[in-house]
Amino acid sequence: MDRSTLTPLLFSLSESQALAPAIGEAAQLPLAVLEERRFEGGEFKIRPLQSVRGRVAYVYQSLAGIGDMSASERLLRLLFLLNTLRDGGASQCVALIPYLAFARKERRTQLRDPVNTRYVAQLLETSGADRIVALDVHNPAALDNAFRIPVDHLSALPMMVDHFATRLPGAELVIVSPVVGGIKRSQLFREMLEKRSGREVELAFIEKRRALGVVSGGTLVGNTAGRTVIVLDDLCATGGTLLRAAEVCRRSGAGEIHVAVTHVPLATGLEALLAAGNIDGIVTTDSVGVLPAMRAALNTAPKLVTLSIAPLFGEALRRVLAGKPLAPLIERWPVPFEE
Repeated sequence: MDRSTLTPLLFSLSESQALAPAIGEAAQLPLAVLEERRFEGGEFKIRPLQSVRGRVAYVYQSLAGIGDMSASERLLRLLFLLNTLRDGGASQCVALIPYLAFARKERRTQLRDPVNTRYVAQLLETSGADRIVALDVHNPAALDNAFRIPVDHLSALPMMVDHFATRLPGAELVIVSPVVGGIKRSQLFREMLEKRSGREVELAFIEKRRALGVVSGGTLVGNTAGRTVIVLDDLCATGGTLLRAAEVCRRSGAGEIHVAVTHVPLATGLEALLAAGNIDGIVTTDSVGVLPAMRAALNTAPKLVTLSIAPLFGEALRRVLAGKPLAPLIERWPVPFEE
């Protein structure tokens, strides 16, 4: 039998199945079935209910610790499934991870610091992952250096650019990075927005320092007076950094203040942003699933917009299956499949 002609399989663990069917539909690849059983003491069993021998297996799993399942447990379940697929004879395993946990600690900043990104990379590689597709990781360069297998970086920035170009036509815009380390991301977003809208967009950033959990600094570099501000970040956990940035911009005379953040893994962070009077609009994605605060805000908080990543991951998977490059997906959205 020619194994190369076997249909690939798409798996998703139960905790990530809110988006998986839409991703499979976009990629024209139905979800394969898993048996999932839980035992006393938190132990579990995961088994594919169809043969994976000789097939390429794609596994979709967000590693955000929401609900009653922690990030660590989600990671462990992904690792066990990858091992199981390898033991079952899968020819290749590709992990689709919209939110990659532990990616914030990608380098040593203090004596004896861990490098969690590298540890996660080693675990995924040892468990049989041949390729990773991730979304807006904290530091893409660090992730590339941590893995020895191919890593594809997707980004929600083109989706957000499309959103703001449509919702804020004619506004005098300035993109604000709430931390110095996010300037490169903000610069890229600015360039995309200028190209999409056909008008000039300014750039600013806020100086911030953190030591032993204490945040200091707060100098704004750039001009936000009278302008519509978009505060851009990759992650909002408690909301503190974004709230602080919005306050600094407001004191500096900004007009409307919008927040754009890809990952909101904790409901407390989203609730803090929703309650902030300084913030006029919030744009995020469902990369971590749908938080309870997102559901509750659907009818009561019109300033919240949640962009679905299902079409993006579906298109990425469709391109991988067809042997097409993923590069166009990080430049603009939507992208014709023919490109």
